[in-house]
Amino acid sequence: MSFGLVNVPVKLTTAQSPKDVRFHQLHDADGARISQKRVCSADGEEVDYGHIVKGYDVGGGRYVVVEPEELASIDVEMTRNIDIEEFVDLSEIDPVYFEKSYYLVPDGRAEKPYALLVETMQRCGKVALGRFVLRTKQYLAALRARDGVLVLSTMLYSDEVVDPGTLEVPTAQNTSPSERELQMAAQLVESLSAPFEPDKYRDDYREKVLALIEAKADGEIISAPEPAGEPAPVVDLMAALEASLARARQSA
Repeated sequence: MSFGLVNVPVKLTTAQSPKDVRFHQLHDADGARISQKRVCSADGEEVDYGHIVKGYDVGGGRYVVVEPEELASIDVEMTRNIDIEEFVDLSEIDPVYFEKSYYLVPDGRAEKPYALLVETMQRCGKVALGRFVLRTKQYLAALRARDGVLVLSTMLYSDEVVDPGTLEVPTAQNTSPSERELQMAAQLVESLSAPFEPDKYRDDYREKVLALIEAKADGEIISAPEPAGEPAPVVDLMAALEASLARARQSA
């Protein structure tokens, strides 16, 4: 990682550990695993992995085949380097640009420059932007200091984010909410506001799925619940806001 003329050897280590419940495909008749086969669409024959190449669809049923050696010949700058290009305020980056996060830890004798960069970024309250290559793809990245550790978040480029201006959504200008409705909505937001405490949020669905799997493994028969009804449409917005505000105050 380059910080001006200061080089800091670092290693990437994952900062996230998703815990999705993953299922395998089984044959319902005997419970055996389903095997995936690579089959040629032209002759229906199974294709050995050694005979599979990469092709890019250029339209009209035509593909351009690209060999691994040809991709490797492309001289991508900063192949193993993270060059910090500029510093910005975190508030200037819309979260829609963030993708995946990693921790950066010092590699070798880089303790002092690493600690210097962390302390400086914490004091300045800035986020560093740079680019680097990971698994043949060049990423835009944001680096920030968090609890004494550098966190690198890969980001989408601007042309990878859908412009919200292309969406047809209602606005306050064309729906004309009253000032009273805006005040009630603001009070509701204020009554539900609290410091962010990530530990209090749990994946209830994943826990229920794991409980269901455990129950079935123990031989329990699971009955399907009654389908939930559709939520009733909001007819009186003001009444709904008042009721929501009253319920929020009672639970506070």
